Amino acid sequence: MNLSRLLLGSTCIALAGAASAAQTLTIATVNNADMIRMQRLSQTFEQQNPEIDLNWVVLEENVLRQRLTTDIATQGGQFDVLTIGMYEASLWGDKGWLAPMIDLPADYDLDDVFPSVREGLSVDGTLYALPFYAESSMSYYRTDLFEQAGLQMPEHPTWTQMAEFAEKLHKPDQDQYGMCLRGKAGWGENMALVTTVANAFGARWFDEQWQPEFNGPEWTRAATFYVDLLSKYGPPGASSNGFNENLALFNTGKCAMWVDATVAGSFVTDASQSKVADKVGFTFAPQQDTDKGSAWLYSWALAIPSTSKKQEAAKAFTTWATSRDYAKLVAETDGVANVPPGTRESTYSAEYMAAAPFAEITLESLKQADPASPSAKPVPYVGIQLVTIPEFQAIGTQVGKMFSAALTGQMPVEQMLTAVQQSTTREMKRAGYPK
Repeated sequence: MNLSRLLLGSTCIALAGAASAAQTLTIATVNNADMIRMQRLSQTFEQQNPEIDLNWVVLEENVLRQRLTTDIATQGGQFDVLTIGMYEASLWGDKGWLAPMIDLPADYDLDDVFPSVREGLSVDGTLYALPFYAESSMSYYRTDLFEQAGLQMPEHPTWTQMAEFAEKLHKPDQDQYGMCLRGKAGWGENMALVTTVANAFGARWFDEQWQPEFNGPEWTRAATFYVDLLSKYGPPGASSNGFNENLALFNTGKCAMWVDATVAGSFVTDASQSKVADKVGFTFAPQQDTDKGSAWLYSWALAIPSTSKKQEAAKAFTTWATSRDYAKLVAETDGVANVPPGTRESTYSAEYMAAAPFAEITLESLKQADPASPSAKPVPYVGIQLVTIPEFQAIGTQVGKMFSAALTGQMPVEQMLTAVQQSTTREMKRAGYPK
């Protein structure tokens, strides 16, 4: 064998070795705008880490949750990075289904992450997911429409006041609807919003003995109010609308008011995607009989399943996407107001507060949210818009379907609540909860 052939062979072997060393991470995420931006900006990560390729699976929220739950419970190992929330992080971490987020890079600065967010993603002090953004809920309203109608939005409105405003601002003949709210069935879709309404009316999912309380007067008032409000003053097809659908309606000028996640603040004020960007007001989520549990606490976070065989590469990506450097990248490319909110104290600089008119309400709402005390009455569970028990995902989804059915007029509210009480009681007994 001559020297040139030997050298060529060595080069081929080296190239083959380099190619085999490259790792492909499969990342499952939700089709929210912040995550779509993360996918777009991740080319920076790939440039910095040429040995890592990223394969994205972007899904609608309900579909994502179903796919991830099935995969993680069966140890299917389809994904290397999961986009999950506080509910899954605590339950799956406790079961050993997630890799602990330990030995993070020194410059990650975990102390910069808000304690309530860290705690929500931890089990017994061990962190199982890194927060991409965190949110509470708030009220969005059209300042121009309020001014034209001579209305004044209070800093802490009640749901009753919101209904009165909705009645005056509802003009369906002009494609303008008084109130947009989630109606799409799902424990993380309509039930996130409905549960905060119920909390505000003094309701709770379970009493201290884990007995469901849907047959109580508080749930009757809350559910009747919710269904009436959306039926009278909501857009057509409200039972099909989740976060993304309502965001699109608001940004096209069709909602006079909208109560939803604080993370939408940067989208509704972005002139490139919102026709009403300069006409949006922000205030706290509505209260009613109490302010307890009227605004939720949630974080979309990145986790690594324990089944992943590429955990070091996965950790490199998750720390990058949730770091201060990523926040700086977003600020440089898309503007400081679009930095993922709610996770880091350093985000809330004077520059950010000046650029983001929603920031103060967001920050205060996150501080006030208390998952350990979500109701006017004592509860045996943790969670404001959800109940952190393994059975809640199935129960909450079933209840969400029934609320959606009531919204479409398939059954009266009282009949729906009776059915919800019976099905939830049955599932909780089967799981051995009632004392």
